Amino acid sequence: MAFRNEEDKKAYWSENLALLAKLLVVWFIVSFGAGILFVDILNEIQFFGFKLGFWFAQQGSIYVFVALIFVYMAKMNAMDKRYGVDEE
Repeated sequence: MAFRNEEDKKAYWSENLALLAKLLVVWFIVSFGAGILFVDILNEIQFFGFKLGFWFAQQGSIYVFVALIFVYMAKMNAMDKRYGVDEE
């Protein structure tokens, strides 16, 4: 369950942090951008009877966050297998 060498360890953590940064950017755009910055534009669209900007501020960013958790889990499981540090 250990890394094969120090180079794999550095590559693994570099890839992990890059993935984490990308997912945090998506979460920021959805939660801050759609819920605050673009709320006036999005409020012109109705979603299940609610203004879309309001929906993103109240519910949408939470759903996206939960989806990002599952994306992170799947990507990390694949990365663990690729670097040979997956759980048996």
